[in-house]
Amino acid sequence: MRALAISVSNRAAAGVYEDRSGPVLVELLRAAGCETVDGPVVVPDGDPVELALRDAVAQAYDVVVTSGGTGLTPTDRTPEMTRRVIDREIPGIAETVRLTGRDKVPAAILSRGIAGLAGTTLIVNLPGSTGGVRDGMAVIAPVIAHAVDQVGGGDHVRGDDH
Repeated sequence: MRALAISVSNRAAAGVYEDRSGPVLVELLRAAGCETVDGPVVVPDGDPVELALRDAVAQAYDVVVTSGGTGLTPTDRTPEMTRRVIDREIPGIAETVRLTGRDKVPAAILSRGIAGLAGTTLIVNLPGSTGGVRDGMAVIAPVIAHAVDQVGGGDHVRGDDH
C-alpha cells in the first residue's frame, strides 16, 4: 500500500509554527501496514487541499489521509475540498472516527471530516490535533488493508473467514 499524509494548516503552511500532526500521521500509516508513506505535505486550507488531493489521485496513491481543516472556523474547508474530489463517500469511517473520539474529547463530534473513494484512492479526513490523528488512525488502521483490497476488486470477508 502506498499512502500520502497531508497536513492542512494555514499557519504551518505559512511557517508560523511547525506541523506536529503530520509526522504522527506518517508514523501511524507505516504502523498500519503501508509500505510506502510520503509526506507530510503541508498545505493551507481551501483550494490547495483540492489540488493536493487531485495530485495524489493522479499519482495513484492507495490511501490519502488528511489532518486538519475539519472544524467549524470559517477557514476550515477540508471536507468541502474532499467532496470535490471523491466519487463515492464512505460515511461509516467518518462517523466512527467522531464517535470514538467523543469519549475522550466531547468536541470530537464537531469534526466535519469525511471519507470516500476517488477512483481507487481511499481518502480520509482526520482532525488536526495529534490526539485526533491518533484516535482516527486507531479506527482506520484495522480496516485499511481490507478497504484497499476491496477497492482493487477483492472479495468481502464472509462467515468463518473473519
